[in-house]
Amino acid sequence: MKTRYYIFGAALCGMMGLGLTSCNNDKFLDVTQYDIVDLEAQYNSDANARLSLNGIYAYNNVSQQDNSWGYKPNLFTGSHPTMDTQCTGWDVKFLNQTWDANVGELGEGWAHAYAAICRANLYLSGLETAEGVTESAKKLCEGEARALRGYFYTWLATTFGRVPMLNTGEDFNNTPNKAAAETYEEMWDFIIEDFQKASELLDWKPFNGEYGRCTKGMAKAYLADAYMWKAYRCPDQAADCYAKAKAELKSIIDSGTYELSTNFATNWDPAGFWNKECIWAMCSDEGNEWSSWGSDRTITFCNPNMFKWFTACPENGGWGSQYLSWEWYACYEPGDTRRDASCATGHVPADQMAKYGIEPSKVVYGFHPYLKDSLGTKYSEAADPKYSQVVHPFKNAEGVWSGTKTEQFHFTNGEFAPAIWTTKIWRNAYADGNSWGTQMWSPTIIYGKRYANVLLDYAECCFRTGQDEEGWKQLDILRNRAWGNLTVGQDYSKYITHFNNVYDAYPWQGNNDHPHAKPHMDAYPVGVLTATVTVPSAKEYYTKLQATPNRVGYTHKSEAWKVAVNEERRKEFNSEWCLCPDMIKSGYIQDHIDYNYPKDNGGDDYANYPWSKREFDFDVNKMDMPIPAAELMKNTLLKQNPGY
Repeated sequence: MKTRYYIFGAALCGMMGLGLTSCNNDKFLDVTQYDIVDLEAQYNSDANARLSLNGIYAYNNVSQQDNSWGYKPNLFTGSHPTMDTQCTGWDVKFLNQTWDANVGELGEGWAHAYAAICRANLYLSGLETAEGVTESAKKLCEGEARALRGYFYTWLATTFGRVPMLNTGEDFNNTPNKAAAETYEEMWDFIIEDFQKASELLDWKPFNGEYGRCTKGMAKAYLADAYMWKAYRCPDQAADCYAKAKAELKSIIDSGTYELSTNFATNWDPAGFWNKECIWAMCSDEGNEWSSWGSDRTITFCNPNMFKWFTACPENGGWGSQYLSWEWYACYEPGDTRRDASCATGHVPADQMAKYGIEPSKVVYGFHPYLKDSLGTKYSEAADPKYSQVVHPFKNAEGVWSGTKTEQFHFTNGEFAPAIWTTKIWRNAYADGNSWGTQMWSPTIIYGKRYANVLLDYAECCFRTGQDEEGWKQLDILRNRAWGNLTVGQDYSKYITHFNNVYDAYPWQGNNDHPHAKPHMDAYPVGVLTATVTVPSAKEYYTKLQATPNRVGYTHKSEAWKVAVNEERRKEFNSEWCLCPDMIKSGYIQDHIDYNYPKDNGGDDYANYPWSKREFDFDVNKMDMPIPAAELMKNTLLKQNPGY
């Protein structure tokens, strides 16, 4: 009889209860035994108990249930429904509310989150009775496992509404049928208890200096988030919930553990990762899985080079699965550096932009400031000494429009999409075909919580608990950074050195004269000031905006403070997974869509018209996405959400 073992690390507790797939053979048992240990060994020492947590942490990246966690479904559910990020192809369903119970990304996300939860449940169950683990190690392990379980439940709860709450020791093998939580109070209290306990058990600094582990700050930030969600779902308890959330957020601020980065832009530089603004994040690094279509290398959709192709301008080699809207671009005030730190735009004619009151940026207008690459540029050795040539739109002999389309408001690549691309994700590496297989390092930083989240959530809680001046103060702190005042006198050598070291290691087909060979950075390209500037008061600006009708005559229905908090979230969190959930829990999402994206068919010349074509009636009830059809078939106690 073959002895059964379990692999340490990512798979250590994986076979204990995913309950999502079945296996009809023993081949997975035939592995070299120095890679595996007996199941009970995970609790026979402090070191093994800590190592066993990797089986849960593994689900903060790719999995067999969802091979693109981190990009999909998080971006699709966390940003696209706001319309600030946009898409084409089959992804459009997450932009126009046509998603349904059969959408693959939703089913994969559900399975991925529950796989992590099942691992956490079985791990915590074994930890309770572990005799070989010291109390101090148990404290750490329980805290991290609870924080991770709460994190994955938070994604499920904010995406689908009420969901089944599997308890410690339960998975879908031993509990195949379980109904969704009967009430929102029950569900959010479960999540609150996990984060509350984790915040008590964990320290402010990660164990052993290993950034990427859960900490007290991470648990408290998500605990406050959970209280705010409970307030939204259970209005009769809102006052108590907001007071508790405010206390948790204030404790994070008072701890001195975190602070805003001096330059908003550097948060997405590899040299700036795990700075003091970062509370919870994932760095998706391809390691030795360099991007190539060859059979000798592994390609996954969570590979950071694949992120680059998803988000880069198609004419610069990308696939264009994500864009930013012109409504988002136009929402920034003059002087706010966050826009230029977040995107590169097409080279839309200045007279066209002026027609709609849109100012072209001096930094990212038709240009990628990190790669020093023009958008829509074609490369040719027959062109100028830099081998670059901008091809303007023209009709070819067949009467078909050819040449670059980045000189239009809406890029036409089969379907219309705004000519704006994120540099939060497409930043460190080129997207053209020459970068396939060249092993240019392109890590992608994905934030769950930044200190900016804490300040904005704290501001909202202050407004809701009668401390308006404190709320406006927090917004002004964030805006002071946004206008670049913290950058004065800062040293950017580590960022510049990193970019130059990476680019120097990137030969382009052996031609060192080609601009892709060494786009040398002499100075940091975005957001740096030499002297401080005056920042407009948040209270004055947003009080005026709240009373100003939009282009179709609609005026905000939300209070000025709610407009302020959420418009600041738009400016901070574009292309980040928290944007849509934050707008929902604040009760702002309907007002946002009605004000910033009024129904508009765009006219006959949509390519040269900036505003988004919204033809659907926004339904706030659809912000609870449908329970995946496959889960309804497997779990007979589940019921579909209303509206589907």
